[in-house]
Amino acid sequence: MIIDKKILIIGSGVSGIGAAKLLEKAGAVPTLYDSNENLKEEEVRARLPEGSKSKILLGKLPEALKKEIELVVLSPGVPVDLPLVEDMRKNGVDIWGEVELAYHFAKGRIAAITGTNGKTTTTSLVGEIFKSYYKDTYVVGNIGNAYTNEALKMTEDSVTAAEISSFQLETIENFKPQVSAILNITPDHLNRHHTMECYIQTKERIAVNQDASDTCVLNYDDEATRQFGEKVKASVLYFSRKHILNQGVYLDGSAFIFSDGNVKTKICEIEELKLLGTHNYENVMAAIAIATAMGVPMDHIRRTVTHFTAVEHRIEFVEEKNGVAYYNDSKGTNTDASIKAVEAMVRPTLVIGGGYDKHVEFDDWVETFEGKVKWLVLLGATANQIADTARRHGFTNIVFADNLKEAVLICAKKAEPGDAVLLSPACASWGMFENYEQRGNLFKEYVRNL
Repeated sequence: MIIDKKILIIGSGVSGIGAAKLLEKAGAVPTLYDSNENLKEEEVRARLPEGSKSKILLGKLPEALKKEIELVVLSPGVPVDLPLVEDMRKNGVDIWGEVELAYHFAKGRIAAITGTNGKTTTTSLVGEIFKSYYKDTYVVGNIGNAYTNEALKMTEDSVTAAEISSFQLETIENFKPQVSAILNITPDHLNRHHTMECYIQTKERIAVNQDASDTCVLNYDDEATRQFGEKVKASVLYFSRKHILNQGVYLDGSAFIFSDGNVKTKICEIEELKLLGTHNYENVMAAIAIATAMGVPMDHIRRTVTHFTAVEHRIEFVEEKNGVAYYNDSKGTNTDASIKAVEAMVRPTLVIGGGYDKHVEFDDWVETFEGKVKWLVLLGATANQIADTARRHGFTNIVFADNLKEAVLICAKKAEPGDAVLLSPACASWGMFENYEQRGNLFKEYVRNL
């Protein structure tokens, strides 16, 4: 039994603490390990429940302990090719992530959602649809509520919507959702996955254990996911913004249609949505497909999608000041997400961008500026790279800021009534902020204090 094994949790962040709590509740006594020597044991202990029996190790892992470990639970932020992890794997130790650990204890049915962009919005929407029909619903994963927090509460009647990142998919083993979904695949996290081919293969792992009794929801308009549909073992249900499908969910003019292969059902019109931007039409279609595959009646789906509003930090309207509309798209942590944010703007726009360097190119993002973006205000490690890229494409209205507060003040001075200011960095927040939520919350604070 798993609870009798010697278990090492690597990483003492939200995921690692969540894993420790779950294992203790299940009856195990894990060792929580973090290589950061600057951490203090009492700080880590304070994040665990009172009376926790988990052992805490910081700094260098003793060789003797390394040989005793039977199971490693890896936090998503810890690379799977870390020498310590590689050594453990060579010794035949199972390497699980938070998702695999939670799945081992969880019950009920699960819809698992991945993709480069749109995961949080789609998972939130699917969760709301589930709540409208099922009594026992959970929304977990990369969305901010660790799967491990909820796993032991689940019953055979539970339904779960889970946002799953590529980092989490690296460490699944038996994880088998009844419905999986890959929304899209565009370049991201290449500093971790190294090649686009590896990144695509990692995303595809969401369906690796599925069979013909399960459903895989895929984007017909995305070449990578469409090709995956030809080889996946699960039954495929496509969605498309650009094509009329014989079976699946598609956009016909301004109407969202679901076709089961025989009967076509109109769900709603674009005008009835409260979400902004064409990318959100894809998120809505994916959610319709997922919910349908999970057995939710169409009237519940229709009611929920027409009342659903944007999630925080994703093209979130903040406030209008002096005739200028401010939008928080801090969740735009890659170029594809930020392209969609720029495309969603209906006013002349000042963009705040830049952040952590994930070793990606910014050409496609800059190409969307023409006729839309008036000024580009840059900060963070990628500021110079983005500026160079913009100049190459003929865009020269560039200003550098030392920090986010200064960037907001620069935009406030340069913006005219009728303009929009959009925080959509096209980069991760690391290095300047704890996470994209903190970046977005600070942006909102600075805007409201203008």
